[in-house]
Amino acid sequence: GAVGPSGTREKDVVLKVAHMLRERINATTVGGNPMRAYLTRDGDYFVPLATRVQKARRVQADLFVSIHADAFTNPDARGASVFALSQGAASSSAARWLANKENQADLVGGLNVRAKDREVQRALLDMSTTAQIKDSLQLGSVLLGEIGNVGKLHKPRVEQAGFAVLKAPDIPSVLVETAFISNPQEEARLRTSAYQEQLADALMRGIARYFAKNPPLARSRTV
Repeated sequence: GAVGPSGTREKDVVLKVAHMLRERINATTVGGNPMRAYLTRDGDYFVPLATRVQKARRVQADLFVSIHADAFTNPDARGASVFALSQGAASSSAARWLANKENQADLVGGLNVRAKDREVQRALLDMSTTAQIKDSLQLGSVLLGEIGNVGKLHKPRVEQAGFAVLKAPDIPSVLVETAFISNPQEEARLRTSAYQEQLADALMRGIARYFAKNPPLARSRTV
């Protein structure tokens, strides 16, 4: 994870936001049915990118949300972003840079993902990926609107890039950059419980709005 200029660690901030969001999800119902949140990790340990996707598929997730507060080469970069998967080129050079940086997480964790990349490429050929991207863009747009109510946006639209963690072909998946931890002002906000709560509230509102228009599939889960 990234580290801000004052030493704030991305992994500490986003895990707190994830815990807050889990509490909100688990206290919410959709169409009379209780929602249930599952975290790909619940502490400070490494989970390979492909394993995060596998965990989501194993519990038959209706949504996948990856929460970040990344660093950028320019400390002036600021604002929240939401990303969906791209089957082609990234929507901007910054989106491509962030995707490459996030996709290197497996290498940092000691795992070479080249063999798995071939498997992912085959999955991308599946027509379901096109539908997944369409749904992911809808989810991302709703989340971006809610996040924009509590902080600045880096871009006014959902961006796209080849994030490995978004490559489940059958689950709408987005990556949320809550802010740039490399920006001193945004780092200071990210450190506060109040802003963490605002972010969790915004994400919860966005998820609820998405499900209101796109009800989850009715299916029995054995998890």
